Amino acid sequence: MMRKTSVILLSAATGAALTLFVTQPRAVFMGSSARAATSDTYRQLNLFGDVFERVRSDYVEKPDDSKLVESAISGMLTGLDPHSSYMDAKSFRDMQVQTRGEFGGLGIEVTMEDGLIKVVSPIDDTPASKAGIMSNDIITNLDDEAVQGLTLNQAVEKMRGPVNTKIRLKIIRKGQDNPIDVTLVRDNIRVRSVRARTEGDDIGYIRITTFNEQTTEGLKREIANQAQQIGDKLKGFIIDLRNNPGGLLEEAVTVSDAFLERGEIVSTRGRNAEETQRRAAHPGDLTKGKPIIVLINGGSASASEIVAGALQDHKRATLVGTRSFGKGSVQTIIPLGSGNGALRLTTARYFTPSGKSIQAKGIVPDIEVLQDVPDELKSRTDTKGEASLRGHLKSEGDEKTGSQSYVPPDAKDDKALKMAADLLHGVKVNATAPATGDKAAIDKPANKAAN
Repeated sequence: MMRKTSVILLSAATGAALTLFVTQPRAVFMGSSARAATSDTYRQLNLFGDVFERVRSDYVEKPDDSKLVESAISGMLTGLDPHSSYMDAKSFRDMQVQTRGEFGGLGIEVTMEDGLIKVVSPIDDTPASKAGIMSNDIITNLDDEAVQGLTLNQAVEKMRGPVNTKIRLKIIRKGQDNPIDVTLVRDNIRVRSVRARTEGDDIGYIRITTFNEQTTEGLKREIANQAQQIGDKLKGFIIDLRNNPGGLLEEAVTVSDAFLERGEIVSTRGRNAEETQRRAAHPGDLTKGKPIIVLINGGSASASEIVAGALQDHKRATLVGTRSFGKGSVQTIIPLGSGNGALRLTTARYFTPSGKSIQAKGIVPDIEVLQDVPDELKSRTDTKGEASLRGHLKSEGDEKTGSQSYVPPDAKDDKALKMAADLLHGVKVNATAPATGDKAAIDKPANKAAN
């Protein structure tokens, strides 16, 4: 029997996957210790069966059997790590829709923290971003219903709904004494994952907000557009991955491949050595060797970190900003059959081309740039990162938490963006690379990748 699975990288509860892999069932050879362990497992399953029957027969109100089973499965998965979860049939369908880059809702990337919904980042040009929802906001109530007690998927489902319908959110924001009430009108969220503009008259600026099915094609289109618009004056490209929470593994690989001629992009390693997979670049740098600056911060996670790590390790780009989120794990989407939903299960860790795991550590930029933060926002400019999540996979060595995730709304106040432009213009920068020791100057781009 063969089972199809899908692989996804994400830091929040949203996202989906289309990259299909086929796995063969493993042969099972049991020794005496394995048989003893199996016997103990069956005793535990019998205990579960006893509890299930007692709840069915004695609970004060007649429970829904299917809901009991789903809750048990959900509890088992959420007890593993912050990124494993159970999706019922509706949630699975919603995830598949979102992977295509279009869904109905508010446009908020969220995660669960201490039983409450925490905003990872609002998606650009959506009801959430237009209403001023901010990263690190805590959502406590949805239409007067407390979020406490809901699963993440249940809360996300309540925030979605028909276009032009309203929903009221109660938000706690650091620095604000009282909760904030916000009423949003649901819209058809089309996630335009790649946006571009000309910075000055000689730099192509490309922002990637998420990694969905359209991301690589959008990137290719914008690189070509910028090269055509700017022409011979083109100094290079700024790739902005700040506050990008991640998405599809395959898109992270193909986005990295767009800038590399050869060499490993990422490797993923499961529990067993035979599950290791390596992804390599193909010849053809779409920028034709132009210098690249990649902007990252505390909100850059998972798929964003794969791209940043690959370009940094191959010295194809200079990373500017603050340390990334530090999510170094891979989730596999495992369908459970018609009408039964799917598992989102952490099945591997990923490693950058140099063999480095960024799990609970993040990627340190070559040049650290801290933004000037307005006084009223200073209490909420840091993202705690993967290492702060309860039950996260442990890293080897010291874990790192806390990194600035503030991006000024006005480009003229954006110090990281200005630093990137100065580098591309060859302006001498008094900065050193805190992690790698690489020089800041990039007037001779490194377009040869290590094997």
